[in-house]
Amino acid sequence: MLEAGNAVPDVTLVDADGASFPLSRYRGAPFVLYFYPKADTPGCTNEAKDFTELAADFAAAGVPVVGVSKDKPAKLAKFRDKYDLKLLLASDEEGGVCEAFGTWVEKSMYGRTYMGIARATFLIDGEGAIVRVWPKVKVKGHAAEVLEAVKALG
Repeated sequence: MLEAGNAVPDVTLVDADGASFPLSRYRGAPFVLYFYPKADTPGCTNEAKDFTELAADFAAAGVPVVGVSKDKPAKLAKFRDKYDLKLLLASDEEGGVCEAFGTWVEKSMYGRTYMGIARATFLIDGEGAIVRVWPKVKVKGHAAEVLEAVKALG
């Protein structure tokens, strides 16, 4: 997994409306990039709702929040609309972005191993460098913790 101090890879995502965009479009200002396993599942829904609840605070700080999963754009649009989410949801169907950030990992549940997205968040500065990483995120209170780190950037 990428660490603080690493440069953000030059990768492209697809938003919930099907439009492609490079992460470099955020160059010049900080942003939050978080990875979550699957849209419309309990933990992922709570995390997205928590970031949405604080969306005005992130916007006031000038820091957009982008959530990434391997879900198809249509599923992300449905997820966004169902919960009135106020953040950009991005699709990494091919998995290249997850691979580049090191969030595509081997997991295990009930004795079965499989590949999946590790829930992780990256705070990235305006120069495209990772300032802080939250690996193995626990959802409760996470969005507020990220907001505090954003405010500490000054």
